[in-house]
Amino acid sequence: MIKNFIIKAILFVVLSFLCFFLHNFILEYYQIVLPFSLKKVYFFHVSFSLLILVNFLLLLTVDKISERLGFIYLGLIFFKLMLFTAAFNKSLLSEESLLFSSKISLLLPTIIFLLTEAVFVIKILKRK
Repeated sequence: MIKNFIIKAILFVVLSFLCFFLHNFILEYYQIVLPFSLKKVYFFHVSFSLLILVNFLLLLTVDKISERLGFIYLGLIFFKLMLFTAAFNKSLLSEESLLFSSKISLLLPTIIFLLTEAVFVIKILKRK
């Protein structure tokens, strides 16, 4: 179980670094300045994804809860999006509307990490 977690954690971290540097390179190439820290956005997503992964691997050992892990994951996705909105509300809810590039820069890491989480959660649920 620990080996499984370490491999998945390394994959999350490598994915986050690759996506962050590619995303940052594209923004610098087109000279786009964001009103928020892209590093903080990626850090939020990778840390929350690792937290979800750890909790799922731990909850998988509890028989009563393991049957409801899919529903727990749906609730965690909602909680993650609410927490993300609360953490970046100045950027999201400012009086000035965000540029299209800023909106994409917020949405892209969210989609990348939600898909990655979903793949790992599906593998965990299939194992049970």
